[in-house]
Amino acid sequence: MDRARRPRSVLAVLTAALLAVPGITALSSAARAADADVATNGGFESGLTGWTCTAGTTVDSPVHSGSSALRATPAGSDNAQCSQTVTVRPDAQYTLSGYVRGSYVYLGASGTGTTDVSTWTQSAPDWQKLSTTFRTGASTTKVTIYTHGWYGTGAYHADDITLIGPGGSGTGQPPAAPTGLRTTSVTSSSVGLSWSAVTGATSYAVYRDGIKSQTVTGTSATVSGLTASTAYSFQVTAVGDAGESAKSATVTATTTAGSGGGTSDLPPHALVGYLHASFANGAGYTRLADVPDSWDVIDLAFGEPTSATSGDIRFNRCPVTECPNVESDADFKAAVKAKQAAGKKVLISIGGQNGQVQLTTTAARDTFVSSVSRIIDTYGLDGLDIDFEGHSLSLNANDTDFKNPTTPVIVNLISALKTLKAEYGAKFVLTMAPETFFVQNGYQYYGTGKWGGQDPRCGAYLPVIHALRDDLTLLHVQDYNSGPIMGLDNQYHSMGGADFHIAMTDMLLTGFPVAGDANNVFPPLRPDQVAIGMPASTNAGNGYVAPSEVTKALDCLTKRTNCGSYATHGTWPALRGLMTWSVNWDRYANWEFQRNFDAYFG
Repeated sequence: MDRARRPRSVLAVLTAALLAVPGITALSSAARAADADVATNGGFESGLTGWTCTAGTTVDSPVHSGSSALRATPAGSDNAQCSQTVTVRPDAQYTLSGYVRGSYVYLGASGTGTTDVSTWTQSAPDWQKLSTTFRTGASTTKVTIYTHGWYGTGAYHADDITLIGPGGSGTGQPPAAPTGLRTTSVTSSSVGLSWSAVTGATSYAVYRDGIKSQTVTGTSATVSGLTASTAYSFQVTAVGDAGESAKSATVTATTTAGSGGGTSDLPPHALVGYLHASFANGAGYTRLADVPDSWDVIDLAFGEPTSATSGDIRFNRCPVTECPNVESDADFKAAVKAKQAAGKKVLISIGGQNGQVQLTTTAARDTFVSSVSRIIDTYGLDGLDIDFEGHSLSLNANDTDFKNPTTPVIVNLISALKTLKAEYGAKFVLTMAPETFFVQNGYQYYGTGKWGGQDPRCGAYLPVIHALRDDLTLLHVQDYNSGPIMGLDNQYHSMGGADFHIAMTDMLLTGFPVAGDANNVFPPLRPDQVAIGMPASTNAGNGYVAPSEVTKALDCLTKRTNCGSYATHGTWPALRGLMTWSVNWDRYANWEFQRNFDAYFG
């Protein structure tokens, strides 16, 4: 006899008996539907949000589903446990499940109030499902679920962890709708909003003209990327454990008349990041649609030339063989539009470490303009980032005045960028990401020098920046992968702490004599044109600094507090923000760089 079939007849008899007893009814489908997954971020799509891990990180390969999974590595006396505490109901049945890979991987629950449970696999070379059940005690409202490996057995992976059962007490109703929504500021491109706090809310969603534009944790927000002299409507919802509230009352605002220029469409403080769009590396591939709302400018890396001197730039999206989770062209273009609808800017970045671009002829210049325009038009982008490195820019021996350059690769690049700016108009976003060698090093050396013998690339970005300073939206010098650079205090500053970023940024905002010539001064840039370039993690590049050092640099430059040994020549509260290499590496590091930016600027 098939034992699996036997309980059917037993259940039928039991159901009939229960229905015959007054006051007792059969379990309804609605009651059964109350069971839900009460675990948070079980697929690790939001990094380690909700989890506490001793030695874990998220990776994009291998994954069981979605785009991320947990990787944790036991070492020494640490079994690399990742855990989270979940709100549950007393005297209720729960099923804990998850997919794991590796040797001696455990999945379990503690604090159940009855019998704590765990399940494990000795060896799972591919994804294997683990599952166990438990019942909570009569007064149990919190349970800790966990996964861990075993001492000295190597890394394990986990994904799609679920805890299915009734939601915990107090989570049945979404928060109330926010009240008191009002405008706090209105410019030609942004509207500031604030509202009253809502009990039980963990975050708030801001809607512009009925479409969600951003999510914030506080009770204020600035909606940017708006069009001048245009009316907009805004609403806010409160988000809690049980979902999203109804929308608040609507407020309307009309932006002021615009004054033109590329920076007016950015928020007062912007977060800029490079997205690995044409390749994969240790950080993995991140889809454009999955880039969090915190990123205001997203530079697609990279457009590269067919040859160093052709000027013919091509943007080849990452192939499926290299990036298995890459989105289709249609989804990619849709993601560009969605980011723009949320007030973000998406640019094509030209160059990078491997993309040497030398516009040695006017023909190459014209090809550069037409090929870059084709990329911008194909994907509907907002503009262009110039990330020329290596030997892309260098100065001829007789080219000594940054205000009047004569070297063809310099002159042709300036001409090409001015042509693109004129073609697309005031809204065209133009950014640059030079290395310190090409900018701040110009304080000491420029080109081959008056007597020759110097590296012709010294300060070679200065004539490009200067010629385009009225068209330049942002300059974010790469304050990483750099040797020691002399600051305006005539001391050498090295990577590794806040002082390096303070000194390098002070030079841009104060201006400096080029090659020590007091009669040939590179004028300061506006603070709204400057962002500080930093690596997102130790994996991203040399020069990583901890969030505390980032905060010190920002405090010193914007408030003149928390400064170190370097004395700045001013205070610049309008400093535009931060740039990082890269979005992908920041995701790999659990969004440390992004979280620190959000915490600082709100």
